[in-house]
Amino acid sequence: MFQISRQIKFCYGHRLMNYRGKCRHLHGHNGRLIITLEASGLDDRGMVLDFSEITRVVSSWIDDHLDHRMVLAEDDQIVKILTDFGEPMFLMNVNPTAENIAAYFHTELSAQLNSPGIRVHAVTLWETERACVRYVEDQS
Repeated sequence: MFQISRQIKFCYGHRLMNYRGKCRHLHGHNGRLIITLEASGLDDRGMVLDFSEITRVVSSWIDDHLDHRMVLAEDDQIVKILTDFGEPMFLMNVNPTAENIAAYFHTELSAQLNSPGIRVHAVTLWETERACVRYVEDQS
């Protein structure tokens, strides 16, 4: 089994619902996403997938949907206010924790990188330099 990983950096903001700490307030992160792909074999070039292809697909999706946006729960009361001000947002149907964002990335990037024989093994989201979450889909 072969695994390759690619790191992509982006900026986003969010706030956590039903949370008593300071992350209940709007705040931002310089996120670092590491996507790990897995394949049992290599292509005719001897690769799982060209790193530039991962960058092209994943970076363009992140740029179009998440970079420099507020990632909020769709039922967050601040959504209406930010909408009225024309602020860009990415709305989730769950609380936008690092865990939920990583799981969402896994699902979405699996669809975006639809390559036969290759699957998204794991998504790691570094929210800060010292804190990250890793989502690996249950294969059982």
